[in-house]
Amino acid sequence: MAIDCAQADALLSTTRAVRKRLDLKRPVPRQVILDCIRLSQQAPTASNGQTWRWIVVDDAEKRRQIADLYRQAAGSMLADARKAAAAQGEAQTERVYGSAEYLAEHLHEVPVHVIPCLMGKPYPGHEGAFFASIFPAVWSFQLALRPRGLGTALTTLLTIKEQEVSSLLGIPADVTHCALLPVAYTIGTDFKPAVRPDPETVVHWNAW
Repeated sequence: MAIDCAQADALLSTTRAVRKRLDLKRPVPRQVILDCIRLSQQAPTASNGQTWRWIVVDDAEKRRQIADLYRQAAGSMLADARKAAAAQGEAQTERVYGSAEYLAEHLHEVPVHVIPCLMGKPYPGHEGAFFASIFPAVWSFQLALRPRGLGTALTTLLTIKEQEVSSLLGIPADVTHCALLPVAYTIGTDFKPAVRPDPETVVHWNAW
């Protein structure tokens, strides 16, 4: 199978964290979510365990309650971080935190909340290995959304409220929820690559 390198590069470099440009009014068909999750299931997992589970919330009242928990978890952190970035003249970081504040304020309006989960609980000291089994699938899901005209942002604040979220959604005690992906169609599709340092500045060959 021949894969167009330019198109693949464009997909990988322009799949951004979308917050302010999520369309809060346009419904998202369930089939689109299922199609993207189906693609995500091709991602690698530790020991080929395939222990992913996905909670998809499109019920308005449950989204409202999730958003309330998210804002409780955030507290003043996002606003404080934005103000600190502004005070230090870090314009890009200020914009990022301003965008995160916007998302928190409007989270209940985002038509679909997707919560990726893993069966089991991480062993103390091995959390990195545990969560490594979900994030390849999460990124594949995000990439699959992009050509379909949808976007999302990877958020983890809700994990602070894991017990409350599990109670709300009936998530079993032996299942770990790992993130929250607010999903919607995007307003426009003209996303561009972010400014990043040259790889030569972050790569070490054979030793540090």
